[in-house]
Amino acid sequence: MASALSPPRVPKHKGALPSHYYESFLEKKGPHDQDYKKFWAGLQGCTLYFYNSNRDSQHVEKLVLGASVKFTHEVPWESSGDPGIYFGLFLRNQLIKFKVESLESREMWKGFILTVVELRVPSNLTLLPGHLYMMAEALAKEEARRALELPSCFLKVSRLDAQLLLERYPDCGNLLLRPSGDGGDDVSVTTLQTFNGTSVVRHYKVKREGPKYVIDVEEPFSCASLDSVVNYFVSHTNNALVPFLLEEDYEKVLGHVEADKENGESVWVASSTPAAPSPGPTLALGGPKKLPPLPITPVASQDRSPPLLNQDENYMIPFGDNPAANYMNGDVPPPSRLVPKPRTLAEVQAKPLKPPVAPKPEPKVLNSALAKKLAVGSMQTLFPTTGEACGLADLTAELEEKLQRRQALEH
Repeated sequence: MASALSPPRVPKHKGALPSHYYESFLEKKGPHDQDYKKFWAGLQGCTLYFYNSNRDSQHVEKLVLGASVKFTHEVPWESSGDPGIYFGLFLRNQLIKFKVESLESREMWKGFILTVVELRVPSNLTLLPGHLYMMAEALAKEEARRALELPSCFLKVSRLDAQLLLERYPDCGNLLLRPSGDGGDDVSVTTLQTFNGTSVVRHYKVKREGPKYVIDVEEPFSCASLDSVVNYFVSHTNNALVPFLLEEDYEKVLGHVEADKENGESVWVASSTPAAPSPGPTLALGGPKKLPPLPITPVASQDRSPPLLNQDENYMIPFGDNPAANYMNGDVPPPSRLVPKPRTLAEVQAKPLKPPVAPKPEPKVLNSALAKKLAVGSMQTLFPTTGEACGLADLTAELEEKLQRRQALEH
């Protein structure tokens, strides 16, 4: 019988692989990592994405480059005997170490990173003309991308709020873009630097003229995007200005506001979190209590069940070569039947004992003829035959009459 046709298998939909300006295998070691870990890495925009393999569409880690980068080529002391090629990248006062398989791979990574960060193709690297052409294409894509999006340091805040943010979070950067107070498409740049122990705040206007942004300084400078405006301030101050990037910190302790009972002031109180129960068998305090042990009542001697009989005593009784017997009563077991076990003590005690029966007085003297007749009569009574059944009553009456006469003569 032919089996039913199964429907055709539909291939599972896999996410499209992301497009990158440049991608290859890269080993990475962060400031808190113990050793290098190999990834498939790709550069898209100003972000490095790390994947477990080149077939994955979802990244497992990412690294935002920011507006300025600095490279180092020092070989780590713990890897002095390793033939691999190393380079380091300083980001926000942290050193990220990388390891590649060849010198060409290292120069390619450095060239693409500098291209997207500085928006120019580097000229001081050992690169082939084909590599420079690839970086020029990546530069055009990056400029088009930045023209459609706002930089990370752009915040919709007022002039005073921008100054307060820079003063309150100095580790997050000292350059911030914000909408201009005049309205329209113009923007403003707010910077904060420390001079002789004093905070110096400066504000700069950037005008929107068609598709370009013009920085209003002594010598106006035109930029194609807001990212170019940020890069202008960073590069013309020898990286003294750092774009502001507010880190999203999350609280680890739950708390609430509560009024103090003594002075009535509001205070912040951290809520106490109950400890997680241990996985062991020990019960926590306040949990279900153990049940008390059940009392054991001793069994009275008369209620105790009798000891079990030996199973070996259930045996067959051999009869040897005795002749087979014919039984009148069908209930009598034949010699080969299994002898039943004796009754238990409880069954014996359960039946009441019958009172002893006194023996009947027998006649003192009986002649042999009378004894024979009595014996014969008794046997006939116990085992009557078919022919003698009719005269059984007359014989009994005659015997009783002779017995009464004999007793009268003796007295």
